[in-house]
Amino acid sequence: MQDVNQEKIVGIIGGMGPEATVDLMSRVIRLTPALDDADHIRCIVDNNPKVPSRIKALIDGAGESPVPELQDMARCLEAWGADFLAMPCNTSHYYFQDIQGAVSIPMLNLIEITVQEVLRQQPGIDKVGILGSTALILTGLYQQAFAASGVRVVYPETACQDRVMVLIKDIKKGAMDLAFPVFESSVSSLETQGAQALVIACTELSLLPDASLSSAHQPLPRYDSSDILARDIIRTCKVKNLKSIGPP
Repeated sequence: MQDVNQEKIVGIIGGMGPEATVDLMSRVIRLTPALDDADHIRCIVDNNPKVPSRIKALIDGAGESPVPELQDMARCLEAWGADFLAMPCNTSHYYFQDIQGAVSIPMLNLIEITVQEVLRQQPGIDKVGILGSTALILTGLYQQAFAASGVRVVYPETACQDRVMVLIKDIKKGAMDLAFPVFESSVSSLETQGAQALVIACTELSLLPDASLSSAHQPLPRYDSSDILARDIIRTCKVKNLKSIGPP
């Protein structure tokens, strides 16, 4: 039996996309208070880019379900020694219950912990803007989670959201040339609709350098789901005194 005071081991269901998974690991490393290698937490990672497309399954309705692959990954991570699971992909949390039901270890819910962090830092907020994939919008995951606390969500207008999807696909290909104008127009769309805070709800968008996101809209509080997940992984592993790498 594991000592309750022993640091836990996280199992990361990754590959959606591969670089976003590496980015999460980098955030965990940067945020962990460490003086030596042994001070860092142990991560077991399945960075599997072969998971069937969530977009095809959710938007087209004709793609192969990613559930069996995600469940297999979760089972393997548990068998390899993970004490709990984390998945750096907002859209894939549509399958959260299917994955959690396949294992006996707990899984962090990225949607829930992001919503909790926004509400903790912004008590009394009425409306939150969500930047994520079109598939995520269709699932209504953030809408449902925020609605439980009486908070409404807004998304970029259709034409703007289409550009966000192009940007997400470009990031997956390593192209970020249009990041600033797309981000700028997206934030403008959300602000026009009354958003009081912004959630970066796609781990691909989390890859954008802060410099490309600096704009006149910077005062709008921004909450990066990847950053929030990294911090929660560290807390769950019982590592104290998180370093600061700026606001979420």
